[in-house]
Amino acid sequence: QVQLVDSGGGLVQAGGSLRLSCAASGSIFSINAMAWYRQAPGKQREFVSVIASDGSTNYAGFVKGRFTISRDNAKNAVYLQMNSLKPEDTSVYYCNAAIQPSRSSDYVGSYWGQGTQVTVSS
Repeated sequence: QVQLVDSGGGLVQAGGSLRLSCAASGSIFSINAMAWYRQAPGKQREFVSVIASDGSTNYAGFVKGRFTISRDNAKNAVYLQMNSLKPEDTSVYYCNAAIQPSRSSDYVGSYWGQGTQVTVSS
């Protein structure tokens, strides 16, 4: 069984910073891409950033230059450093990971964290 736990959200003023963390645990053989998504009230969940197993990254246009994604493969963890936060960044942030649980199977599942609330006040 695979579990993702994300944390690090909170209340911050506009222009401030937060660092989100997400750690995967359980039956894990390998982790491919790890990503962050967000969902604001009344809106669909949207892509924020992704980091591949080789460290290559991609960002949504609305966070480029402000957010930085990183990962620690030894800890099965992914991070999102968020700077210059804006009120429109207020959302629940979810981590996502493509994980192969077992060496004996090629199955790769998509797993989600429970979400962490980020609120940016103006």
